[in-house]
Amino acid sequence: MRRLAKVTSYVASAEGFNGQPEVMNGASDLIGELFGEKGLHARPAVGVAELPLGSPIEVQLVVELNGE
Repeated sequence: MRRLAKVTSYVASAEGFNGQPEVMNGASDLIGELFGEKGLHARPAVGVAELPLGSPIEVQLVVELNGE
């Protein structure tokens, strides 16, 4: 892995809740611990009414690979 470019997160949220970035801080912290500087990333956190299978959080990673 060359670097982690972007982490997009979707958080199942009740109307009026706007703490999605705080919910995803744990995921960003874990990525930083696992990958160090290669894990630095842009991160939108989006609130949604509902996610598939009743999941509370969905996380999508965009990874830039080495050309090897």
